Amino acid sequence: MSTPKPGQKVRGSNSGQPIMAIFDLLGKRWALGIIWQLGNDTLTFRELQNRCDTISPGVLNTRIKELREADIVERSIDGYQLTTRGNELRVALTPIGEWSVTWAKEVYDYNKKK
Repeated sequence: MSTPKPGQKVRGSNSGQPIMAIFDLLGKRWALGIIWQLGNDTLTFRELQNRCDTISPGVLNTRIKELREADIVERSIDGYQLTTRGNELRVALTPIGEWSVTWAKEVYDYNKKK
């Protein structure tokens, strides 16, 4: 399977719109988890795998390859890290994370179920 790209058909959309391509990429198993784990850290493959808990080496390798192709993750001497674009994406996703907490509390009584 190839990395979702703007201008091409992606899961859930034939339009090729950039937002649909990034949603397809971020919706792949562990993509967001990898972005979150890298945060402001540079991690080796093994460290990233340990932080992602149940991820298989094959899935991690595939996601890293896709995120590198999309210029979200890069390889450095010390391991993998977010690119400038990857950090911008992480910042852009923060309000969605905050919104989701409010949504969970108001719609699903999230705090009461813990």
